Parts: sequence; C-alpha cells; structure tokens
Amino acid sequence: MTALREALDNRPAKAVRIAVSHAGDTTEAVLDIRRQLSSARPSFVLLFLPCRLATDALPAALADIMPETVVFGCTTAGQITPRGYDSDALIAIAFERSHFRVASALFSPISPLSIADVVSQAERLSAQFGITPGRHRLALIFADGLSKQEDILVATLEAGLVDIPVFGGSAGDGLRFQETKVLRDGQFHSNAALLLLLETDLDFRGLGFDHFQPTESRMVVTRAVPEERLVLEINGSPAAEEYARLVGVSVKELSPAIFAENPVLVRNRDLYHVRAIQQIYGENGLTFLSAIDDGLLLTLGRGKEIIRTLDSGLTVTDDQGAEPDFILGFDCYLRKLEIERKGLADEASERFRQHRVVGFSTYGEQHLGVHVNQTFVGVAFFRPRRGAVP
Repeated sequence: MTALREALDNRPAKAVRIAVSHAGDTTEAVLDIRRQLSSARPSFVLLFLPCRLATDALPAALADIMPETVVFGCTTAGQITPRGYDSDALIAIAFERSHFRVASALFSPISPLSIADVVSQAERLSAQFGITPGRHRLALIFADGLSKQEDILVATLEAGLVDIPVFGGSAGDGLRFQETKVLRDGQFHSNAALLLLLETDLDFRGLGFDHFQPTESRMVVTRAVPEERLVLEINGSPAAEEYARLVGVSVKELSPAIFAENPVLVRNRDLYHVRAIQQIYGENGLTFLSAIDDGLLLTLGRGKEIIRTLDSGLTVTDDQGAEPDFILGFDCYLRKLEIERKGLADEASERFRQHRVVGFSTYGEQHLGVHVNQTFVGVAFFRPRRGAVP
C-alpha cells in the first residue's frame, strides 16, 4: 500500500470526533474523553461503556466535567474502537452539530411494554422534530438487553415512525448478564429503551448481515415459555439434549462458543434470521436472545467464512462510489466470541479499521423493524457533497 493510500485510509472522520479512554477510574476516563474532544462542537455525544466502569459514578462525572454536552449511551458487551475490537474501552462519539440534529425519547418501563405509549411517543417525537429540506432522518434505538422486549419494541417503533428507518443494538453487560442500562439526561435507566431521532445532511446506508446458511437439520419448539424466551422441549425431547444431539456434542460440552458457532435460524419468506441461544436454563432448558414460541420451526445454521463475509458486508459506497466517512456498528457479542475462539480477532479488527467502524458489541441487534442476533447491523455515513448547515 502506498503512503498516499495509507494516509487516505487513516484520515479522520469529519462528521464525528471519536475519543477512547482506558483509564481505570470513571472520573479520569471522562476527563480523558473531554480532553480528546476539546475541539469538537457536538450536537450530542454517544458514550459506550465497558462493564468495568461503575455506572453509579458516571452521572456526577459527566455533570462536573461535561456539563454543557448532551450525552446519550449504554453499557456494552465490548467495544469497537478506531483500532478494532476492545473489551476495556470507554468510547465517545461526538456528532458534529454542523452535520447532525437530535431529539430523544425514553421508554420506561419496557417490561411490560405499552404498545400504545411507544407508538404515541414515537409519532409525537417525529411530528415535533420537523425535517430540514435537503436533509435525511433516521432513528437509533438502544434497549435494555435483558428486558426480553426488543422484538415487540422495534416492530412497534416501525409502525410509529412510519418511513424513518430504525437501527440499533441492545445494551450489554460483558458476559455477566446481570444488569444492562441506557443513558439519557445524565442518568442511567434499566428496563428502559432510548430512542434517538437524527437529522443529518450526510447520505447514509443501512447495513445488516450475518455469516450463516441453513442446513438440513430442522427442529420444532414443542414446549416454550415465550415471555421468558425459554425453550424447554425441542422435537418432544428436553431442549438442551436435542440441540446437543443435532450439533453433535454432549450437553456438558454446550457453551457460549458452541452456541455462537451453531445458531438456530428462523425463516421469514426468503430470509433467515438468527435466533441465538444465550445459555442453558436449569438442566435442559435453553434461553434465547430473541422471541421464541411453541410450534416455531427452527433450522440449524452453519457458518460461512466469517472474515470474508465481514469484509464483504462492510464494503459499501455511495452513489458516486465514495467510501463511508464512518460506520456506526452494532455487532453481536456472539460474533466476537466466535472470532476470538478462531484466533481471528486481529483480522476482524483490521477490517473494522479499514472500513472506519466504531460501535459496540451487543446482546441483540435491531434492523428495519426486526430484532435479530449474531448479526452485524450498522449505518454507513457518507460525506455530504453540499455545504453544511452551520
């Protein structure tokens, strides 16, 4: 690669400024972030937190150190920094006010979910947030990743926002699965979802891809607890035993890595969506990360080459053939587990660097009204070819 090519590939994004801190103390991390963003003029900042940082200390630190800055965010199961995969980084993405406007809504509680309330708030927010001629709108959703409500939430948002595309990721908690939170108005909220309605002069493209294809192995959910995303029986047998038999391992060998590499798929017309298994429940139950129900037909999935599909999926251009200014990415934590288990983390990180991806590892992904798993969902933003609004 020539020096010019390297310089072009590593040039900083113009529409956002990105800061990363590995400071061990919450206050020091926020100070570090503020120093790195000293020249930014943000409309708002997105903050993606590693599980090691104490969320109870962050609101006070933000109020003291960044009092004039509008900050949103969530806890994560890992981060994607400008250097690639990370598990220990505090990431701040400052969206420049010359290119972005934002409005927000908080849905709380979301379990149980009031469909009427979500539709009403979404419609009201859209009506109040009038679009500027020549600009585009999109929505981002960040939901409590342990709420088990993302499926109905994003479908409801699709109805409430009508023609505004919705993308997002479920908040994470490392691999602890204890508590996930979203950040709004200087406070963290569990059992909640954060909706951001964005207006931008940048063109954008939505991305959504996985690396699985269906096999001939079919299974039917014969006993489930849908509200808990819990499957107790598959094909009339204990769920974990039957799944392990189909995969070709013993129940004792079942692990997050096995689940990551052997997901089950649900067919919707000509498309297959991943219904990822989270963990074993009790002795033979299986908890899922997406909606599940009695009678659901599942297909065992097998993976294609993950780095090749990652590179292909991230290779996107605008109508003039230009590469993205940056890609905001929501990547399932199970994809990262598979990549790490195969020793491919460095290669994946290199692809993220090449395509200017920044984001976080999620407990689930939201793509155009559908909640999915083991999928990369993102928004590729392209530099505007007209003057920015000051």
